[in-house]
Amino acid sequence: MLVSDRVQGLLSRERGLLGDVQAFLEAQGAPPEVVGYARQALRNLDEAFLLVVVGEFNAGKSSFVNALLGAAVLPEGVTPTTDRIYVLVHGEQPGQMEPTSDPFVSRLTYPLPSLEGVALVDTPGTNAIVRQHQALTEGFLPRADLVLFLTSADRPFTESERQFLELAARWGRGVIMVVNKADLLETAEQREQVRAFVETGARGVLGLTPPVLLISARGEQRGGDAGFAALRSLLQQRLSETERTRLKLLSPLNTVSQLLNGEATRAEGARTTLTEDLRVLGDLEAQRATHGETMLGELDGQLNRVARLLSEFEVRADRFIDARLRFSNLRGLLNSRELEEDFRREAVADLPEAIDRQFGTMIDRFVEANLHFWEDVQAFLIRRQPSQEVARTRFSYDRAALLDGIAGSAREHLATTTEQELARNLSRDAEDAMKGVIGGLAGGVGIGAGIGALVGASALDFTGGILAGLTLGSLGLFVLPNKRIQAHRQLRARVAELREALERIVRREFEREQDRADTRLHDAISPFTRFTRQEQARLDAARTRSGELRAELDALQGEVKALG
Repeated sequence: MLVSDRVQGLLSRERGLLGDVQAFLEAQGAPPEVVGYARQALRNLDEAFLLVVVGEFNAGKSSFVNALLGAAVLPEGVTPTTDRIYVLVHGEQPGQMEPTSDPFVSRLTYPLPSLEGVALVDTPGTNAIVRQHQALTEGFLPRADLVLFLTSADRPFTESERQFLELAARWGRGVIMVVNKADLLETAEQREQVRAFVETGARGVLGLTPPVLLISARGEQRGGDAGFAALRSLLQQRLSETERTRLKLLSPLNTVSQLLNGEATRAEGARTTLTEDLRVLGDLEAQRATHGETMLGELDGQLNRVARLLSEFEVRADRFIDARLRFSNLRGLLNSRELEEDFRREAVADLPEAIDRQFGTMIDRFVEANLHFWEDVQAFLIRRQPSQEVARTRFSYDRAALLDGIAGSAREHLATTTEQELARNLSRDAEDAMKGVIGGLAGGVGIGAGIGALVGASALDFTGGILAGLTLGSLGLFVLPNKRIQAHRQLRARVAELREALERIVRREFEREQDRADTRLHDAISPFTRFTRQEQARLDAARTRSGELRAELDALQGEVKALG
């Protein structure tokens, strides 16, 4: 590498920038291979200049390298003979193997005075049957400082070659297009057509016009080829100390430029995902509100049905009072036990069982609405899970774990909250409240029995009052009418008290269950909400930092390009 104060200054700044980019990518949780590329870009500054030969396996790469070196250094054949990457460096001992840390990379020495300071790299074919060969080549491409892209005159610029050239373009690598087997082209017109075809295709991919040279490796090996003379002249120019220094400094910068672009794309995808997640959280809250409104509507309807049952009882009780509290029924009024039994049979009738059934229906609807809500929550969150094809970064892992937590909360609720449990809780609380309303008459034997005791108490109240009046012997003209009026008033008061107690019980349970549902949902989504807010703040800070690194990178690239 060229040694000057200017180059040393650029080199020092570049080391610092590459280190900063690596630290930034690690902090953002970039995929390990991305961080690995950044780490390798920094190491590349201390490696020899890498002149990398790429192309399809039948393009004659090994023959080309041997012809370029003027010696049979690499094996040749019609099948994919290169199953690893060969790095050829200048050395006194021909074919001496030097150790490498990569089991797929072989480092060979050969006396190459013309390539001193340069490592010539032969890669496996990009369209070989063994897919690992192509992966090796693609993985080595970001380390290249200059690419010799070899195609064949009999199949110039194939689709797979175009795709591989796109990869080289994304990494910002300098490319020289070499068309081998030019001896197969019989006329100058054919040669020009192939050259123009390759040039046009490469320009469409690279966005610029690279040098295109037609050569014959076989012709060079047999005595000389004019195309090779032109290629050697171009390489001598590109591999001059100044140009080699410029390319050596530029290659790692182009690498981290691609890495920053990729991180910006990932960050934008994460930002879009977070925006959608916030919308989902809003939808969950809307679902909860809708769920509450649905349950409230169900509740009002169920309470109206209870009220109708009580009204029907009230009508029957009124008729009983009017029919029994008369002078014509004095004998019947003397038997309080019979009067009470008649009241239960004719007025109370099946009211306790009817209200019990209505409570059962109410509980069923209550449970059904809750289960549907949590099933909707679970299904909603499953749709937000990242697919298996999403890059598994720290962001996607953390987000998926939190979504799993919310969905798990929904699954746990569905598994543990059964109809029996809700019914048991509601019934127990209702009985406790009823006991307070009726002064212990419920006796813990069920909602219906408590109601029966309450309405039965009304019969005892007015029947006992009548009996007391008769015992005192104070029967007057208006005693029974007054008792009848009093009984009606007591009935109204007790029915109103019962209606109020039942509504209070059910509404209280409704509110409790709503609070439980709200708390469960809040507890489930609050970590995800915090994660979303924190990730948004992190991404905003990362965008600022990325912009700073990009500005520094652009400035340094401009100065490096200006060398020479």
